[in-house]
Parts: sequence; structure tokens; C-alpha cells
Amino acid sequence: MKPSYVVTGAAGGIGRACVAELVRRGAHVWASVRTDADEAELGRAYGDAVTVLRMDLRDAESIAECGDRVAAAGPLRGLVNNAGLARPGPLEHVPLTAFREQLEVNVTGQLAVTRAMLPALRRAEPARVVTLGSIGGRIAGPMVGPYHTAKFALVGLTDSLRAELAPEGIQVILVEPGAVTTAIWPRARAAAEEVRAALSPAALERYGAQLAAAERSAARSERTGVPPRRAAEVVVRALTARRPAPRYLVGTDARVAAVLANLPFRLRYRLTAAKR
Repeated sequence: MKPSYVVTGAAGGIGRACVAELVRRGAHVWASVRTDADEAELGRAYGDAVTVLRMDLRDAESIAECGDRVAAAGPLRGLVNNAGLARPGPLEHVPLTAFREQLEVNVTGQLAVTRAMLPALRRAEPARVVTLGSIGGRIAGPMVGPYHTAKFALVGLTDSLRAELAPEGIQVILVEPGAVTTAIWPRARAAAEEVRAALSPAALERYGAQLAAAERSAARSERTGVPPRRAAEVVVRALTARRPAPRYLVGTDARVAAVLANLPFRLRYRLTAAKR
């Protein structure tokens, strides 16, 4: 029987690359998407090797239904918590509805999916939960505060889950990529333009330079980031290694930022804060 894995956010980017890598290795993949077009595309690309789940991390009912469906099919070797979003903007002006949505999808949604899949994971040995965090969960900068808040929260969530599930032999792993060349960057540009358009003249004067610096940084990351396949290879290593590490960094920028995160705060701030 083929080992079976769930990958959330499988429409593109790292999630889609994880699907491709797992299928290449002979696994069956439950791939979660939200649209008819993405479901059809996965079917054309992978046929019976992939079973599509229609799941929205803001919809508790859809998550529970997917968990029941996976559990009914048999043991689940691993879960890849990949789905997420990014809300940019100065924290003073980010709508609280957008801030709550960031946490709902990137933190609460990850926990909800993990809980829904635990019955199937408990039937497999070994079983793994791999969550896509970010180097942005170790070191934070301006203009993407909601995203950093969620990624820092994922560190605590993952560490606690690791401790709680260890007695059952379910290993919980955090993968922390730096910049990856996915569709997140065009979406971030569009979102940043919306944020800029919504700011008052006074707010633009106060935060305009930091917004511009963040936009330049995003453009640079889009050009220099690693391909999604690199991150997927690390995820699959975490899923299949005999003795996986609790955390994996992906990319040179992530390794550099991990060093910066250990510097004294004042020095780190001078190196990372955007100039006004």
C-alpha cells in the first residue's frame, strides 16, 4: 500500500512542488485546494496519484469533512501544513479584520487541520506533521507585521505540538524557508498597492519610506529566492528521514537571518530596520 500524505495549499508554489516530489517518490497525496480550476489541473497532472480535497482554512466544516474523509481511507503517514497568506502594511493602519484573517488562516487554521488529521495520523507508523513556517518567525521587520506575528506564533504552536504528540511517536517538524519564488510576491505587490492607496496623506508621509523599502526588498526576494522545488525537497526529507530534525532552514538568506536573529537587539535593529 502506498504511503499517504496530505498537503494543504497545493494549488501552486511550495505546496504544488511538495505534491510533485511526493508523487515522484511513489506516494499517494491528498492535495487541498479551493477552486474548481485548481482541482481540474491537479487531476490532469497526476491522475489517480492525487486525491483532491476542497478545504478552506477559514471554514471549520470543510476542514472537519476532509479529516473524516482521509481517516476513512486509512492510515496517513504525514501532513504538510503549507496553506497560508500574507497581509502587508503598517500595523497602525492594517484593518483588524485583515489582521484577524492572517491569524485565522496561518495559525488557527494550521491547528484545526492538524487536529482533523490526527485520527488518520495515529493509524500510521511513523507519522509526521510538517509545518511551513518562515525565517520571518525568527526575525521581524516593518510593513509585514501581521505575517511576522503569525509566523512567530507558529513556532510556539509547533513546539507545543511536538512535545504533546511525542509520547505517541508523532513527530512535528518546522520548515523555515527564506525567500522562495512563488506567487506570493505578485500578490504582495498588489496588496501593498491597495494598502498605499488606502493610507491618508499623513500616514503616507509617516510610513512611505518604510513601505518603499519593503517593496524593494520584496522585489529583490522575488528575483533571488530559491525555487519551490528546493523547499519541497526539504519538506519531503522531513517527512521521510529516519531521524528528522525538529527544524530545517531553507536557503542562504534564511541561514544568514538565523544568525542575525541571535545578535543583540540593538545591533539587529540597526541592521534590519527600514530607514525613515
